[in-house]
Amino acid sequence: MKRCALLIALLAVSCQMVHRVTDSAAELFGDAVVARVGDHRLMRSELAEYIPAGVTSEDSLALAQQYIKAWAEELLFLDMAESRLSKEEQDVSKELEEYRRTLLKYRYEERYINERLDTLISDEDVRNYYQAHTDKFLVDRPLLKARYMVIPADSRSLRRIKELMSSDDAVDAIAADSLAFTAALRYVDSSDSWMDAILLARELGTDEVSMMKALKGRSIELKGDDGLLRVAWVVDIVQKGSPAPLDYCAERIKDVLLSARKHELVSGLEQDLLKDALGKGKFVIY
Repeated sequence: MKRCALLIALLAVSCQMVHRVTDSAAELFGDAVVARVGDHRLMRSELAEYIPAGVTSEDSLALAQQYIKAWAEELLFLDMAESRLSKEEQDVSKELEEYRRTLLKYRYEERYINERLDTLISDEDVRNYYQAHTDKFLVDRPLLKARYMVIPADSRSLRRIKELMSSDDAVDAIAADSLAFTAALRYVDSSDSWMDAILLARELGTDEVSMMKALKGRSIELKGDDGLLRVAWVVDIVQKGSPAPLDYCAERIKDVLLSARKHELVSGLEQDLLKDALGKGKFVIY
């Protein structure tokens, strides 16, 4: 009995010495322990991986404290769960096996798809899908191509810039951009790409409804209390309820077509596996 007690005491001392030696070795090799929860230790190297390079010392300290707190909470929660749950409740082998199967299946599907998927989507493929599903691309807000600027309302160059930016001549558009560079606070030529009405309204410092009410012909002018004028020239517009232009939908259509090809590959793989297994007697239905 005495020998047993002595062995237990020696074992406890040994464990303490191991922890001290571990901590001392970590400090010696520049990887000190920065926090401890029971027998769990958080090393400086692990903490450093969480903090991105280039952050300020204040941000670095805040991130470190955040990580240490989250690390401790997770381990304390885990210790509590292990101490309060029964052995049956702690048995997660079934869930782990299901997760393992799902993960392996997903990884093989990814490899199978990557090895066989034709990612080339032709313009003709996109156009054919668009024409066959035009009703799927009706817009619930206007889309616009526009040139717009923010400029002092009393600017001497205002009238000239408005003339140039409303021209259909590419040379005039360039001249408007050049003149606005010195006269306007901001000038953007988005005449070659579609913008959602909400985005353009935000750029003009207003909301979509107010902006569309201010649209007179192809011109929008909004004067603010700050003495600045928000001006936009609408090069083209697609009204609410109309089909979005093909070039606006092209990337979305490519994603749809790629997704369909992936689904077709996976479905084909599943059917081939079943057919092969039935043929070889590996899969039998009783």
